[in-house]
Amino acid sequence: MTEKIKEQILAVRATGRTNMFDTNRVQIIANEMKFYELVIFIEEYKGDYAKFILTGEC
Repeated sequence: MTEKIKEQILAVRATGRTNMFDTNRVQIIANEMKFYELVIFIEEYKGDYAKFILTGEC
């Protein structure tokens, strides 16, 4: 996970618009925010995404 992906996850979280475990909604919000890297990352590395949400570690 790149630093850019981490920043994008935190930016989506800061909106407060969704539960971060609702990956479909996170992807919609990320797409609206033009965070295309995050949309693809969640598709390809859902487990790594969940681990970051739970632990803050990559």
